[in-house]
Amino acid sequence: MTEQATEVSQYGPPTYSDGRLDAPACHRNHQPIWAVLEKFLGGRSGDVLEAGSGTGQHVVYFAKQNPDITWWPSDLREVHLKSIAAWSAAAGLPNVRAPQRIDLSDPAWSLAARDGRAPEKLLAVFCANVIHIAPWPVAQGLVAGAARHLREDGRLFLYGPFKRDGHHTAVSNAVFDTSLRSQDPEWGVRDAGDVAALAEATGFELAETFEMPANNLILMFKRSGAS
Repeated sequence: MTEQATEVSQYGPPTYSDGRLDAPACHRNHQPIWAVLEKFLGGRSGDVLEAGSGTGQHVVYFAKQNPDITWWPSDLREVHLKSIAAWSAAAGLPNVRAPQRIDLSDPAWSLAARDGRAPEKLLAVFCANVIHIAPWPVAQGLVAGAARHLREDGRLFLYGPFKRDGHHTAVSNAVFDTSLRSQDPEWGVRDAGDVAALAEATGFELAETFEMPANNLILMFKRSGAS
C-alpha cells in the first residue's frame, strides 16, 4: 500500500535520542479521545488493537488508564514502529505489547503472537487519523480485519475528520481535504456515510457518533444486532 502521509516533519523537534517522535496533536487530543473510549472500555478487560499507532503516544496514554486491557499497537512505517517501541519502553507498562507491522490494505492482516500469545478475539479496534491519509482500500482492509478479529460484543472506533452528508463540517477540513488530494488523489477526508456503508456491508452498524474537538469525530461501530 501507499504509506500514510504523516512525515517526521509534522512532529515536534526530535528531542529524544531513542527514536521517540512527538506529535503535538497527541497532547491535545488524547484526553478527549480517552473520554469517549472509556465509555466502552472502562471497567472491562481484554485485548485492544490500535491500528496505525503513529508515534505511539496514544497507546501509552490509554494503557495507563486501565491496566486490565492489553494494548496491541501497530503501524506500517518503520520510523513509527521504532517510535512506538521507544515510547512503550520509556513508560515501562506491562499491558502494551511490542508494535507489529500491519498493512491495513491487506484484508487478511492478523496479529502475530507476542510474549508467547496472540489474542483470539479483540475487545476493540481503535484507529485514529489513518483512512483519510491513505487510499480507500486501507479503510476496506481495516474494516474487513476488524470483522474477523473482534469479539461479538467488540467495537470499532474510527477517529479523525469526516464529511457528513457530502459536506465538510468546517472550512479547515475542506482546506485539509484539498491539500491531501493534491498530494495523492486517492487520499482525502472520507464521508461518514460512506464509511458507515462500508462497515454495514461487513456486518457492522454505526452505534454512535461523537463530536470531538477541532472538527473531528469518533465513529463507533458494533456488530449488527449486538447489544
